[in-house]
Amino acid sequence: MNHSIFDQTFKNDHFSGKKLPARAYDNCTFLNCDFTATNMSTVTFLECNFDTCNFDSTMLKETSFQGVVFKASKMLGVNIGSCNDFMFSAKFEDCNLDYSSFYGFTMKNTIFHNCSLKEADFTDADIVGSTFHDCDLAKAIFENTNAEKVDFSTAKNFTIDPEMNKLKKAKFSTSGLAGLLYKYDLEIK
Repeated sequence: MNHSIFDQTFKNDHFSGKKLPARAYDNCTFLNCDFTATNMSTVTFLECNFDTCNFDSTMLKETSFQGVVFKASKMLGVNIGSCNDFMFSAKFEDCNLDYSSFYGFTMKNTIFHNCSLKEADFTDADIVGSTFHDCDLAKAIFENTNAEKVDFSTAKNFTIDPEMNKLKKAKFSTSGLAGLLYKYDLEIK
């Protein structure tokens, strides 16, 4: 079980409720795969693509993602914060990450494009330089988050307290200012 798999495509595979068979996957593609309740702990993914995959209740303890792209995947309630943050590098496109936890996780320069992150938890996370392009952050939690240089300019429905988070050089649109001033109960027109 300590072997690596290189340059393979997995299509319509069901890994549900199992432990992945390899220790590392390098340059692999996963298309329409089901990882529901799969144990991916301590597995390394290098330069892999996950397209239209389901990650409900997936265990990711010390899982490594380096140069990975998640596209149109369902990742409801996934604990990304339990992954290995050493050299973490991922891009999320058109994904549903509602209720996911990034608690205490370092994920600098991460790109979220057209993702739903409703009620996601970024408490104590380091997301410096990340981008939330056209993302829905309704009820997402930002508390003691290092969000310096983060681009929120096209994000929507966020509420972020500038006094409880690091926001130096973060980007916001004028329409997003209400999300920064919500606690003052102001009427912004």
